[in-house]
Amino acid sequence: MHPVAATRDIAPRVHRLGSSTVNWYLIEEEGRFTAIDAGLPGFKRTLEEDLRAVGALPEEVEAVILTHPDADHIGLVRTLSAQGARVLIHEADEAKLRRPGPKSGDASAIHILPELWRPSLWRFTVSMLASGAGRIQGMDGAQTFTGDQTLEVPGRPRVVPTPGHTPGHCAFHFEAHGALFVGDAMCTLNPVTGTRGPQLMPRAMNESNADAFKSLDALEQLEAEIMLFGHGEPWRGGVGEAVRVARERAGL
Repeated sequence: MHPVAATRDIAPRVHRLGSSTVNWYLIEEEGRFTAIDAGLPGFKRTLEEDLRAVGALPEEVEAVILTHPDADHIGLVRTLSAQGARVLIHEADEAKLRRPGPKSGDASAIHILPELWRPSLWRFTVSMLASGAGRIQGMDGAQTFTGDQTLEVPGRPRVVPTPGHTPGHCAFHFEAHGALFVGDAMCTLNPVTGTRGPQLMPRAMNESNADAFKSLDALEQLEAEIMLFGHGEPWRGGVGEAVRVARERAGL
């Protein structure tokens, strides 16, 4: 996994951190910060440096809101919580945050076996393991939310339920920032095939691929100047167009 420089203001008051394959983000509001997801455990090695690069201190991160509890989205939650951040997750995914474990449904191991010939999948897997994905620790005490509500954290995002990748997966719409964070409801870098552009995450990583496809409906009508993903580059071509491309690629 190649480290990348933390990027300040990919959109006004929207900052990107992580690596070449795994993203996490900060939203800034009057010197206060909300983290959207929390990357991998290995990101702790450069955490203070990365935060300084975008104008933040660890204690200024007031909240971590999680799109879902996969290993590459919760790696820093314990660290940021210890610095005083509240951690929030949808109630349907809270148990998996406390006790991380393998997925089920379409994401069971049998569906990944036909993809093992792909070098891109091996590169992704090795990079994840090198950054601690295999040693992930859960966390007790997170606050929970339900669907379609506004969270009282810096930036005040609206929760957009997008189940499929996990049962409680959510996107976050920061309307005042013109930003939509979709986690793994979509990606612009496919971890299995390496293909780029708007698309669903691979079936082998979605607990319900059918639900993930249906969740595109919840995103389609939203307005945002920038879409941000757990994997891949930001998209500035409109949410509706990204959904159209993802549907076309899915062929469902």
